[in-house]
Amino acid sequence: MSNKRTAIITGAARGMGQAIARRLGKAGHHVVLLDVLEREVEEAAAEIRAEGASAVGLALDLADEGAVSALPERLGADFDRVGILVNNAAISPKRNGRRVPAAEIELSEWESVLRINLTAPFRMIQLCLPPMRAQRWGRIVNVASRAGRSPGGVAAAHYVTTKTGLLGLTRAFGKEVAGDGVTVNAIAPGRIETPMTQGSPPEVLKGVLASIPVGRFGTTEEIAALAAFLAGEEAGFITGATIDINGGVLMI
Repeated sequence: MSNKRTAIITGAARGMGQAIARRLGKAGHHVVLLDVLEREVEEAAAEIRAEGASAVGLALDLADEGAVSALPERLGADFDRVGILVNNAAISPKRNGRRVPAAEIELSEWESVLRINLTAPFRMIQLCLPPMRAQRWGRIVNVASRAGRSPGGVAAAHYVTTKTGLLGLTRAFGKEVAGDGVTVNAIAPGRIETPMTQGSPPEVLKGVLASIPVGRFGTTEEIAALAAFLAGEEAGFITGATIDINGGVLMI
């Protein structure tokens, strides 16, 4: 089979998602960038095309089940060649740059975070499995978080819950589809330099930096390199796994 496959990346307008899309584009895949930020995702795809890769940016609200279900028809023949799915999109609402105490999270906010961070990856996997199974080849990479591995004080309850659930989802699907030539793995990043993390107060960032043994924050390129490996041919014997990438903050 040709190395060129369709790779779908959610939350790809910026940050880790954009870096992953760029890396997969350089690897020769046709990358489909999905994000609710219409202008930004189109610009991100244009930047990747300017580097000589094949890319398209599409606006998609992962909270809209109708829009998600319509994605295969929207992509047409490109969807039939889907071989890689990276579930990267996530939200983590804060108040004045700080996490919301669990007892103060409103139900509407709780349900919104669960829909984007956990239900959307579940639905995207369901959608992408048929073409992967038909090709007898697929790579699914779920971008979780250190918060799902060591939740105490790391993030708000809804974010922690969804990222923990994503690890369980990874194992469940990984077990079910391994015989179909499809692998399902998770990445658990620590503090990475992204637009989402840069909104934290300076004193919070200082404290986080002091807790990282390697003495710095991670980069989106490092996340992209790991995602690209898990999405490649050489990772075919890895499935149901969670790979920590946190600078040594958590070692298990």
